[in-house]
Amino acid sequence: MDMRKLVGDNCARIRKQRGLTQEQLAEKSGFSQQYVSDLERGKRNPTIVTIYEIAQALDVSHLDLVTP
Repeated sequence: MDMRKLVGDNCARIRKQRGLTQEQLAEKSGFSQQYVSDLERGKRNPTIVTIYEIAQALDVSHLDLVTP
């Protein structure tokens, strides 16, 4: 399983469930909108710290981003 794709898919799904745009998630997380876009498309290789910070911005557990 490609973890980059998994994290990206989960991030996009949760973000949409929360009614957030990529720009809003970027603002909440401190990452750029381009980074969020690349992450959701599986083009980034996020560190555990990045996964944690994105999860905090989405108000979910970091496990929600890495669980199939």
